Amino acid sequence: MDKREIAHILEEIGTLLELQGESPFKSRAYYAGARVVIGLDDAQLQDLAHSGKLKSLKGIGTALAEKIHELVTTGRLRYYEDLKQQVPAGLMEMLAIPGMGPKKVKAIHDQLGIATVGELEYACHENRLVDLPGFGRKTQDNILKALERLKQQRGRFLCHEAMRAAGPLLEALSQANITARVALAGDLRRRQEIIDRLDVVVGTDQADHLQQAIRRFPFITEVDDRDRTRIHVGLQGGLTADLHLTAADQFAVTLFHLTGNQAHITAVRELARQRGYTLNEQGLWRGSEPVPCREEAEIFAALGLGYIPAELREGRGEVDAAERGELPMLIEAEDIQGVFHVHSTWSDGVAEIEDMVRAAQRLGYRYVGLSDHSQSARYAHGLEPERLRQQHMVIDQLNAKLDGITILKGSEVDILADGSLDYPDDLLRQLDFVVASVHSRFNMPREEMTARIVRAMHNPYVTMVGHLTGRLLLARDGYALDIDTVIDEAIRLGVIIELNANPHRLDLDWRYLRQACGHGLTISINPDAHSPDGLSDVAYGIGVARKGWVSAPSVLNTRDLQEVQTWLRRRRQGVWC
Repeated sequence: MDKREIAHILEEIGTLLELQGESPFKSRAYYAGARVVIGLDDAQLQDLAHSGKLKSLKGIGTALAEKIHELVTTGRLRYYEDLKQQVPAGLMEMLAIPGMGPKKVKAIHDQLGIATVGELEYACHENRLVDLPGFGRKTQDNILKALERLKQQRGRFLCHEAMRAAGPLLEALSQANITARVALAGDLRRRQEIIDRLDVVVGTDQADHLQQAIRRFPFITEVDDRDRTRIHVGLQGGLTADLHLTAADQFAVTLFHLTGNQAHITAVRELARQRGYTLNEQGLWRGSEPVPCREEAEIFAALGLGYIPAELREGRGEVDAAERGELPMLIEAEDIQGVFHVHSTWSDGVAEIEDMVRAAQRLGYRYVGLSDHSQSARYAHGLEPERLRQQHMVIDQLNAKLDGITILKGSEVDILADGSLDYPDDLLRQLDFVVASVHSRFNMPREEMTARIVRAMHNPYVTMVGHLTGRLLLARDGYALDIDTVIDEAIRLGVIIELNANPHRLDLDWRYLRQACGHGLTISINPDAHSPDGLSDVAYGIGVARKGWVSAPSVLNTRDLQEVQTWLRRRRQGVWC
């Protein structure tokens, strides 16, 4: 059992205790323990558990240490299993409804006897929540809207969840001696934000043996192999996958047809027709003669096209651009030189500054832009001005100590309701950079929210705007905002718009990037990392940037340290960069 699974169980125990009405101190101990666990390496956690030294960790007492030890050494926890039996499963399901925390769920269970999501929906339609203390008409209406959204989103997963599920499947298939080639296809290969299922192309001439082998994979929960060319499997966690079986000589054409969306495939097929070819699921043909294509690139080349990267295959002009030789040189992972928007234990992160920085260095980065929350973010332990100055002293000490990586002094500063910033200018000017973000009053009218963000961008110390729309994928729509107006003003002022790489956000949406960057917008691909593991989320941001036709010159953090420091200094001086 790895640290993520253990932290998840500890968090769930805290929630279960809240639902039972236990002391909040008891719940908080488990939440705090989960944060400690997630901040460790898996190897560290194993060593501490087996050596009996878990209690040496701050926030881990005897009882919690014993439970973590049991999870590490046995993969299960009797206390957790017994606790789950005491709480109706439907109460945990209700927690997935935005706005329904443990206190509200406990209230409707205790006072109305509601134990399932279905009962909650019925109660809302019967107006039973209107007079319930702490609820009211507006809360009831919001719950109904959220329930409708959950129904629509059932069976949908965020890209990182899908990628995590795809890894073991691809590895197991690749290592099977009965497969020649294995490749990811579909929405996940195109780096879509939300995934309904996995599509995997499997080159094999031993379908019967493969069907038997798949049933032995430990992460497979169900298998439907009635179709000889497609095996449908269920995976742990609820995601499903279609394994498309194909002969070696049809692997490339099958991968092509299962990667692009319908608009892309139609456009390529039409171009093939115009050039005297036929392209279908069986292959590429010139009259009655097949055109051998072992790789996708050979299909495109035969039609006079450069290779179209998978992320672009959305039917949004990429075929015409390839025909004209105008496809962009897309950003690559190795282009990223450093990261901004990184949190530490000074606010709501789970790791110390030095731990975050060393983790970034292990990923090959040369600078880290530390940006803990500003003072108004009390829920996130935002820094009062004096604490921010103290943090600067710590950063100076670390920069003198560290070799090969530099910490840049920053802050994620709240944009207040009137568009002013959460720190005064005389403090902001002491920072290397400022990420200005909205964290409150999401329900403002569109014109007011737009004016709020534009006013913030006019502050000369604002470097970039964080998570522009405030969306949380599969959980919360972005707030009402004139995105085009904000982007135009950012270009005019030389303000960066963050591409927040956290897979729950992936904000700015890729659909805006091609035009915006083409008109001169600079973005920064930021992990919004609250733990060392969160730094790796940059990969999801790169996928989104590639979908948006973004090249490295449009991304601030593809520049080396000296270039970035020069850019930031000129920005603070009011020079358009």
